[in-house]
Amino acid sequence: MPKQYVYQTTTSWTGNTGRGTADDRAYRRDHEITAEHKSGPVFGSSDAAFRGDRSRYNPEELLVASLCACHTLWVLHLCADAGIVVTSCRDDAIGTMALSEDGGGQFTKDRPASPHDDQRRRQNRGSAKRCMPAGTSCAWSRAQSIFR
Repeated sequence: MPKQYVYQTTTSWTGNTGRGTADDRAYRRDHEITAEHKSGPVFGSSDAAFRGDRSRYNPEELLVASLCACHTLWVLHLCADAGIVVTSCRDDAIGTMALSEDGGGQFTKDRPASPHDDQRRRQNRGSAKRCMPAGTSCAWSRAQSIFR
């Protein structure tokens, strides 16, 4: 049997203003995401377009961040395996979500941007194939790795 890893988080809604969900405008979308052995909660809300608090992370940003972080870590691993010394790396990721008529949404952009030289481009492609969140995600965010 292949090795398995279990990841567990808790999301606690903190947006009750006293009326619960009496109507769509009666509550805030604020929530906190926690996990065992972490330094503190992630303060979340929905996107401001959906009555959320723009100062908190929204689920769409966290999805894009998760894919980008996985991509970054795989790029670094593949570079190390290939003998490429990276002393700094920044990935700028963008996810584009399209809304459907019923109010649902899905991400529509589906591939990472490639770094400039061929060897780094190969490492980038390898990371996209191995990134676990990207492998289970409906779509990939666009990420651009900047190496130094």
